[in-house]
Amino acid sequence: MEKRDLYDKDRKLIGKTINKGEEPPEGTYIQVVLVFIQNSDGKFLIQKRSKEKNGLFATTGGHPKEGETSRQGIISEVKEELGIDLDNEKLEWYFGGREDSERVFWDDYYIRMDDIDINNLKLQKEEVDSVLWLSAEEIIDLKNKNMFFLNHFEEFEELLKWLKKEKDESNICNKE
Repeated sequence: MEKRDLYDKDRKLIGKTINKGEEPPEGTYIQVVLVFIQNSDGKFLIQKRSKEKNGLFATTGGHPKEGETSRQGIISEVKEELGIDLDNEKLEWYFGGREDSERVFWDDYYIRMDDIDINNLKLQKEEVDSVLWLSAEEIIDLKNKNMFFLNHFEEFEELLKWLKKEKDESNICNKE
């Protein structure tokens, strides 16, 4: 049985675990991680989740296993669900926080990758039905049709803000 580490409200490991699917006990938290993979055409690798996982479109994410850091967790989730090896050096953390009502800490990552052939991915069928490259506008359209997982869309909005800020700062540096 897959286990998950438990944390206190300050994100310190408490030396206890729960099994996958169990709710964190009161006063404890688990980690949630996700990643948006973007190609140089500006499109994002989006998955259609399996019916068992709500059947909505989303990005790749999950929970780090016992002993994994947040970063290690997202790398192993992407490998398990899509068969893609992420380059740790190119993986960028862009947003995170704590949600008390859900008892989770979350970390959002971003990576740019162009060497992904979606026709040759090894999809984890329990989690993923299919994958496709979508523009930001297409993702927004899916959300407006209630076809995109809302939690992931909220993190996508944070990504768009972060990408805009990165672009604006890059333009400022290039003008100096």
